[in-house]
Amino acid sequence: MLRINQLRLPVGHTPEELENAVKRLLKCDEKPEIAILRRSVDARKKPKLYFNYILSVKVKNQAKIYRKCDKRQVIVWEEKKYRFPVKNYQGSVRPVIIGTGPAGLFCGYMLAKAGFCPILLERGDAVEERTKKVQVFWETGKLDTQSNVQFGEGGAGTFSDGKLNTLVKDKYGRNQKVLSILAKMGASPEILYDHKPHIGTDVLSRVVVNLRNEIISLGGEVRFRAAVTDITYENNKITSVIINNSEHMETPYVVLAPGHSARDTFAMLYDKGVVMEAKPFAVGMRVEHPQELINLSQYGASREETLGNAVYKVTAKTGSGKEGYEAADRLSAERGVYSFCMCPGGYVVNASSEEGRLAVNGMSYSGRDGRNANSAIIVSVTPEDYGDSHPLAGIEFQRRLEEKAFAAGGGKIPVERYGDYKNAFYPEKDGSADTGTDSGGDAEESGSKKGSGAYPVPDDFRPAVKGGWTFGPVHEILPDYLGKAFICGMERFGEVIEGFNDRNVLIEGIESRTSSPVRIVRDETLQSSIRGLYPCGEGAGYAGGITSAAMDGIRVAEEVALAIMKGGRGQKDGEGLQHETGTARQVSLLQE
Repeated sequence: MLRINQLRLPVGHTPEELENAVKRLLKCDEKPEIAILRRSVDARKKPKLYFNYILSVKVKNQAKIYRKCDKRQVIVWEEKKYRFPVKNYQGSVRPVIIGTGPAGLFCGYMLAKAGFCPILLERGDAVEERTKKVQVFWETGKLDTQSNVQFGEGGAGTFSDGKLNTLVKDKYGRNQKVLSILAKMGASPEILYDHKPHIGTDVLSRVVVNLRNEIISLGGEVRFRAAVTDITYENNKITSVIINNSEHMETPYVVLAPGHSARDTFAMLYDKGVVMEAKPFAVGMRVEHPQELINLSQYGASREETLGNAVYKVTAKTGSGKEGYEAADRLSAERGVYSFCMCPGGYVVNASSEEGRLAVNGMSYSGRDGRNANSAIIVSVTPEDYGDSHPLAGIEFQRRLEEKAFAAGGGKIPVERYGDYKNAFYPEKDGSADTGTDSGGDAEESGSKKGSGAYPVPDDFRPAVKGGWTFGPVHEILPDYLGKAFICGMERFGEVIEGFNDRNVLIEGIESRTSSPVRIVRDETLQSSIRGLYPCGEGAGYAGGITSAAMDGIRVAEEVALAIMKGGRGQKDGEGLQHETGTARQVSLLQE
């Protein structure tokens, strides 16, 4: 098989044009068998837009054709496919998985495929009923604290844009395995090769149902309204989980994939002596722009039919400040500020899970065809910001911000224009602070500069929101040093994307659930301080998004399967594909 790198064609080209380009590059007349490995957008010469392709190509006379090729662009290549280390388990041990977000579902799917018949426990509802409850909450404010935007089948990502890109390095093929399973369960095949794949909340909900049904058909069990409220262990080995404060379920293997908002679960585990630590994360605000402004910035046109609504990615690092800001902004210095979970044509949603506290998130449907674009603009925080050295101090930090957000909007999502937000911090400069930042943007996505033709944000610009909203003092939510860091980022992003910091841009808060502020410590066998308990996914502190959480779920499934096969409850002698040494031998032995 041959691999072609960096084949460039205009956006909107035909399949025939792609085939002819391959033939020209290979200097052959025979019809090649083409598969797209990766496709990204090149917008550096907008409004002319291009696709950059990486392709795999099969031809009959490969050796002869390869000799004539440009070796800088064409190489001989062999696809490496993922393999789970255990097949056709026939024993009686059934691992228990807590949580049905991406980590729990993919862990369960891989174990079910291998014959382990896992039991998945979910505190919330199945996604069909969960969706109804969420809609009731958005319409009436009536919150179900066990089944909401954060809790329930599919996890928090179910009500998001469904982004599937990840920065996790993956040499075992888990990333592609995740994407192939999602495509098999109903996602668009384009996710297999798009540089920035996404599903959309509407399609993701259907994928989750199909994944659940597949687990059940393979002998697994999925239980809803089954919150794990306690665990038991003897001689430092897990013995059972307690469901809804009453039902004891005996098990020697428990996968802990509760999601980043399972605050009561973290507290229970801490009380049980499970070793955990506070970790950094990020907080900030949802920022809304007219989608046309973003399209003009990224495409040089109000819309591109093939690509749909445009996305962006921006990053900055705050400096020490100038012109009198240095002392005032000492705590703002050297913080990362960046966009997170950007939702083109999307909605800002009330993502609360606790009474008297309010958190927001962004959501897009698969069509991404709404009138507004939104993204979280978030500022990095560390355990030093939490005000306490307790491992769960980050949770209390989140709660304090969410209580302020609830008060700012009287229980509704508080909204403020960016000009008013900025003037609350820098009135003496009419809101024009000298930010002292270094910034950057995604070269593929954001290559925009001043002069690209800004879309003026109108005075009557209104939010696209799921849930009640009201204008309120959003600037009062973050501590001053974080609010100033947020402004630093916004001002610098206005230099990258013209109009990004327009005074009429809308700010909504608080975006506090970007990731878990807690990490449950695990060893090289992926077990916690209690043997047989496997922390997993974003909530446990080992992932950041749908794909990375699913990949970690697969990784933990490998370890659990190998431990069960060996009957050793997690010996430390080379269990699992993730280990650098002995991998091939371990896989071979278990598949013989």
